[in-house]
Amino acid sequence: MGQSMRTWQSFFFSLVCVVCLLNITGCAGRPDVGGLLSNTAAAPGATSHTILVATTRAQDARPGTYFNGERSTDLNFASITVSVPPDHRSGNIEWPRSPPGNPEKDFVTRSGTYLPDEKRFIAELNQQLDQQPKGQRKVLLFVHGYNTLFAEGVYRFAQIVHDSHAPSVPVFFSWASRGRTLDYVYDTNSATIARDGLEHTIRLLAASHADEINVLAHSMGNWATVEAFRQIVISGDVPLRNKLGTVVLAAPDIDKDVFESEMRRIGKPKKPFLIIVSRDDRALGLSRFIAGGKERLGSSEDTAELTRLGAIVVDLSDVKGNDAANHGKFAQIAEIAPDLKEVLAQGIPDKEKDSAGGVVTKVLLLPAKAVTAPIRILSAN
Repeated sequence: MGQSMRTWQSFFFSLVCVVCLLNITGCAGRPDVGGLLSNTAAAPGATSHTILVATTRAQDARPGTYFNGERSTDLNFASITVSVPPDHRSGNIEWPRSPPGNPEKDFVTRSGTYLPDEKRFIAELNQQLDQQPKGQRKVLLFVHGYNTLFAEGVYRFAQIVHDSHAPSVPVFFSWASRGRTLDYVYDTNSATIARDGLEHTIRLLAASHADEINVLAHSMGNWATVEAFRQIVISGDVPLRNKLGTVVLAAPDIDKDVFESEMRRIGKPKKPFLIIVSRDDRALGLSRFIAGGKERLGSSEDTAELTRLGAIVVDLSDVKGNDAANHGKFAQIAEIAPDLKEVLAQGIPDKEKDSAGGVVTKVLLLPAKAVTAPIRILSAN
């Protein structure tokens, strides 16, 4: 047997293993067609969150679906209200066994509508922002990752918003992932195509009544996000200069060398990016295999260069993941996001120091209700 054949056999064996990990509960239970069917039944104690959507996905007319995994040449918009059940467990999504679910026990969609154009999108955004005092009008922009169905992204964002108690208007940017593990290349290309739409969305947010725009990107969504920032900088027109708040790159599926090249072009940000990494991320292990062994940013062990480029690295390697692939740990710490932000603002005592590399390692102990393991924080000296 030739070396080439053995390599391909190894690749497919690894791929099958990760497919099993990523879809451990079975594909039949994932919310695809009709996954966002509305349920308006009363549910005392449930909490609703209205999420504004900008997407490069194609519209899907089937009830409760809104958008599918195919690409659109236009940027589409929507508004979707999701209800979180009263007995929700932090970090978890209480998936309905079948749509539309039971609002007393499940995440359910309360209502949803397409928005005809960006003017209506901005009007809806400003209406929500204007409910807050000037100086406190914030937006949280979420960009999902690889292998994500539209309904999955909506519910995941609702979970993050709910658990973090984010005092922000939630805006979900969704690119055309097909939500199938074997469509990695398709998803990669979709994320690349989406960078223009994401750039335009960021510019819309910057032109709104928002005082601060915070960004959370996950997995492959980081590729589109960093590319969008790079395009904005290259254009010479930087609308976010005074509005950009915290940028969190969670489990970024980006070649580490590519990211360092992008950051050198973008320049050291005014406020450090937070990069969430975990060395036991199996999904990024597969991505590294596909990429010819090139290290992925989200599972990097060499973080010194990242801190010198203007990043704070949050290492979750010691935190036990809720998913078998350890790829969604960022969602588990949403509950302690305010504590993390406060600690980073105030500074925490140094526990270790690499004087040669100029990198300071800090250890943050978080509330036991959220995470029992320590989180390592690395920042430039």
